[in-house]
Amino acid sequence: MQTHLTDLIKDTPEGQEADAILRSCVHCGFCLATCPTYQLLGNELDSPRGRIYLMKQMLEGQEVTETTQLHLDRCLTCRACETTCPSGVQYGRLLDIGRGMIEQKTQRTPYATFKRYLLRKLLPNRTFFNTLMGVARLGRPLLPGHLKRTIPPKPATSNAPSNQQHTRSMLILQGCVQPSLAPNTNYATARVLDKLGITVISAEQAGCCGALAYHLGAQEEGLDAMRRNIDAWWPFVTRSENPVEAIIVTASGCGVTVKDYGYLLQHDPIYAEKAARIASLTKDISEVIAAETATLIPLLQAANTSANSASSYQLALHTPCTLQHGMKLTGKIEPILQAAGFHLAKVVDPHLCCGSAGTYSILQPKLSRQLRDNKITALTTENPELIATANIGCQMHLQSGTSLSVRHWIELLDEKLAHVKPNKTIPSTH
Repeated sequence: MQTHLTDLIKDTPEGQEADAILRSCVHCGFCLATCPTYQLLGNELDSPRGRIYLMKQMLEGQEVTETTQLHLDRCLTCRACETTCPSGVQYGRLLDIGRGMIEQKTQRTPYATFKRYLLRKLLPNRTFFNTLMGVARLGRPLLPGHLKRTIPPKPATSNAPSNQQHTRSMLILQGCVQPSLAPNTNYATARVLDKLGITVISAEQAGCCGALAYHLGAQEEGLDAMRRNIDAWWPFVTRSENPVEAIIVTASGCGVTVKDYGYLLQHDPIYAEKAARIASLTKDISEVIAAETATLIPLLQAANTSANSASSYQLALHTPCTLQHGMKLTGKIEPILQAAGFHLAKVVDPHLCCGSAGTYSILQPKLSRQLRDNKITALTTENPELIATANIGCQMHLQSGTSLSVRHWIELLDEKLAHVKPNKTIPSTH
């Protein structure tokens, strides 16, 4: 694709990157078949190809209108188009550049601006969000059904992991909303890794991964959150004795961003090198567990023959877009669950988004609900007993549309191993 970017942007790092991405697109249209919004709306401008055309116009200096903003806002950033694209177009990165630019060139309504501001300020604040959820749960019985389903009940309390210290250790990202909505996810992770001879630790000063603000157009605010996390983790990464092996993320929506810290902060003279180091250490929990198979399999074999073991059942696995298209980790979780004795139901069109997409379910509720309902239909064709996933946003969004229990897969593994004692000697693969 030929480009003629404006003088204002063509010589900037963002402009040079956007130019290279635009030139790599051959407008073949393969992306249309896997774009969720195009499948729903049938509008070329609500497809990756159409949005690329709109961003090209903007970068070439043509007028930016509310229509351009609308079609970019409707994008879920699921990146299914990247998985499909034969030319390797880095659509997600182009979209970040385009969204950053459009926030400078257009004005939203005061209501839309305020709504986005509230989302940026309230959701990442763990203390406030926890309080807000407490108040919402108190009023939950008085709400109509469709609103009641959007407020999850208070999660059951979970036993904290043991205090046993191992020679191996890993950091864990607690996240913004997950500690309030599903605290057992990280507890379960710590208990499973404890059985594998790994201590899980948390840096208290670490907070939001930065994705929320960054993808809402407040990119510098998002980068500041990333810098704070790097500062919080750095002492654990660089300590002379027993530095952490990895930074674990149990929410794939956060993981895909933390793995991108090196790219996002590449032009920061103070943080570029640190960010690249942090990104290289970041692992989704599925990667960590898959790497410990030699230790895990004997424990699962013992669990499957134990009378006290949690029962096995048929489940449908929803692989979040951030896991399969963002981090390219399709197929990591299934073998683990199968080794644990679970039966996996067939899922129709597993590449399609559930409609959660961070704050998308709040900002684009109608489209989001349509995508959710389609995904639930696809997940339940073989009548599974529950749905498992790997991201808190997907988990809460899907749960609002089904009576089936929707859980993080690591909790199921934790329950399976609950009554199994690890071997006294844990073999190390490091």
